[in-house]
Amino acid sequence: MYFESHAHYDDEAYNEDRDELLLSLKNCGVDYVIQNAASISSSKEGIELAKKYDFIYCTIGVHPHDAEELDEEKFKELKSLSTEKKVVAIGEIGLDYYYDNSPRDLQKYWFERQMEWSKEVSLPIVVHSRDASQDTFDLIEKVNPIGGVIHCYSGSVEMAKEYVKKGFYIGVGGTVTFKNAKKVIEVVNEIPLSSILIETDAPYLSPVPLRGKRNDSRNLKYIVEKIAEIKGISPEEVARITMENGKKLFKI
Repeated sequence: MYFESHAHYDDEAYNEDRDELLLSLKNCGVDYVIQNAASISSSKEGIELAKKYDFIYCTIGVHPHDAEELDEEKFKELKSLSTEKKVVAIGEIGLDYYYDNSPRDLQKYWFERQMEWSKEVSLPIVVHSRDASQDTFDLIEKVNPIGGVIHCYSGSVEMAKEYVKKGFYIGVGGTVTFKNAKKVIEVVNEIPLSSILIETDAPYLSPVPLRGKRNDSRNLKYIVEKIAEIKGISPEEVARITMENGKKLFKI
């Protein structure tokens, strides 16, 4: 029923009950999970999770927070992982000017390099962009990757529409249920459902009524219900179309 397009089940938040939780997901209507990487080590951990569970697929890539960990040798190591089975995207990659954990010039350099690599291996990208909307858009326009998703979208309606024109999907998560979610709600209202993916970003960003608690893919139902309310359609329709979108983007 549900296609989880973005989760981090390698996170230490799941160390005590990871297997139990993952085994419960199918019984809760979660048919597919995209396990997203943030570093070389989490890329490797994601590959192992995808090998262990038939419904989990994974991405590989280095998050802007960890851009400083990359050099040419480590990038070569990362690139070698793209031949692993069930790797379906390069990500999450991008820019984060909110935390600035890595210098911005390095963030931009490795974002561009990883996008170029995604074209070489014909994989879509999963994009992280926080307080960096214009630079993110400009670099994507410069490199022109084959497509992808803007994870946990927080930009304007106008920019969302430009991404849709480029064939990108907009990732909608728990923030759409928050009281101050005016901008995200407007984006969901204005773009076609055929360009939306649902995500939890587990263990982060739990939707209302579970805000502040550890998140997981069982909470996708709250996101689906909110999108259905905004669009004036049934939750079943939202689940069905976002499932089709996820399978199409990640070629599952």
